[in-house]
Amino acid sequence: MSDWNQQVIEEFRANEGRVGGNFVGAPMVLVHHTGRRSGREFVTPMMYLAAEEPDKIYVFASKGGAPSDPDWYRNLVAAGRGKVEVGAETFPVVVSELTGDARNSIYAEQAKRYPGFAAYEKKTAGIRTIPVLQLSRS
Repeated sequence: MSDWNQQVIEEFRANEGRVGGNFVGAPMVLVHHTGRRSGREFVTPMMYLAAEEPDKIYVFASKGGAPSDPDWYRNLVAAGRGKVEVGAETFPVVVSELTGDARNSIYAEQAKRYPGFAAYEKKTAGIRTIPVLQLSRS
């Protein structure tokens, strides 16, 4: 894990889910996932979009607009489950990938709220579609 991620994780935990820097005011989550090859547990900080249902959130495998999917995404899809920290609460989740109109609608909402996500989508155009995962409390 990078030092930057570790600093975000520590700040998140010290401030009940709030972090500063580039993420001031952004909804943040810590996603726990198990390496599909290593079997090790990892924790990855990321932005999320709250669903209308209180026990669901959406996360975006943008990887900053990189041409490949992030490892955390592959790990969650392979396992079908994980754990999240939202604010001061930690709970297990079931993972499902959104496709088609459902995916497009949720991604468009995130890009509207946070224009960086629109830029990531432009960077990946013709290379890959950025996956959207629904994480539901289990």
